[in-house]
Amino acid sequence: MTKIIKTSATIGLFIGLSSAMFFAQAASTDNAAIPAELTAAALTDPNWQAPRTSWGHPDLQGVWTSDEMRVVDYERPEEFGNRESLTAEEFADRYENDSIALDNATESIIGTFGYTSLVVEPRNGRFPQLTEAGMARIHTSDRGSYGAGPYDTTEDFTLLDRCISRGIVGSIMPVLYGNGMRIIQTPEEVIISYEMVHDTRVIPMDGRPYLSEEIRQYMGDSRGHWDGDTLVVETRNLTDKTSVNGRNGRGTRHSQDMIMTEYFTRIDDEMIDYRIRMVDPVAYEEPITIRLTITSQPNYVMYEYSCHEGNISIPNTLKGDREHERKVAEAIEQGLPIPEPFQASTQFFGGLEAPEEGAKIFNINAGE
Repeated sequence: MTKIIKTSATIGLFIGLSSAMFFAQAASTDNAAIPAELTAAALTDPNWQAPRTSWGHPDLQGVWTSDEMRVVDYERPEEFGNRESLTAEEFADRYENDSIALDNATESIIGTFGYTSLVVEPRNGRFPQLTEAGMARIHTSDRGSYGAGPYDTTEDFTLLDRCISRGIVGSIMPVLYGNGMRIIQTPEEVIISYEMVHDTRVIPMDGRPYLSEEIRQYMGDSRGHWDGDTLVVETRNLTDKTSVNGRNGRGTRHSQDMIMTEYFTRIDDEMIDYRIRMVDPVAYEEPITIRLTITSQPNYVMYEYSCHEGNISIPNTLKGDREHERKVAEAIEQGLPIPEPFQASTQFFGGLEAPEEGAKIFNINAGE
């Protein structure tokens, strides 16, 4: 089992090795584009130090986002093997595609990153096998409104569908929108508030014991401490109602024995290296580590996420399944073909379809 220890020194060593290999490849292929992680001040400036709060702790405060990670696959495509970083040639392709998307949308992101996947442990960058007990946890409701049902009660929807929570991993993983998070610090606490579903975690830093194991919460019970310039947060007492192997908190539920350890390291004025290691021997055969770089974007605004349990999408989806059941019974009685079931996501989003190929994409906030 590989033990992951994240400090500024180990991050600098890893990035330094990656940069040396990348620049050697770039020199031979005449590629000028550079992955954003290789421009971090912690790597490029030997005298750079993370900013400090007035009481001396590394300063992580501000509004951050995982927007730049949207172009990185959650699990690593098999052709990359055990490589955590793209080659210079592979990165040039990503950079070009990312630049096109940026020109068509908004000029807010700070750079393109060269990671081959967000999962970095196991070494192949893919989720480990579920245990027998983990396999038994697979349920038709794991995809919620993105699945095929059946939808008989609110329990057949995900916590996100119900506007309750996306869990810790789901709250930071990049999705289409709402990837912001605000970090606030005091000498005794770190507060993390997520833009989507408005979860807020208050993390004590004073060494107090964990709550009783009888008290379980969707976001668990977290305790933090500093390891050099790295904020380390360990979370226990999770429920078995959240998951880590899908975007937006969707996926097979882990067990309540899951322990998560997060590492936040400021590596630049605009970057925080973030890693979360998850150990759940009940559901997974190996530990899992996910790595992101969260960034500070100019003029990023945390918008209110106005969502509440019981909104119109859930009753509409339940009504849709009841209507399908009625049509199935009618078809059987008349000897007709059984109709296809409703797709809940179509009901959820009101039948919206993908834009046609070649459709213009523009930034509505720019007044175009």
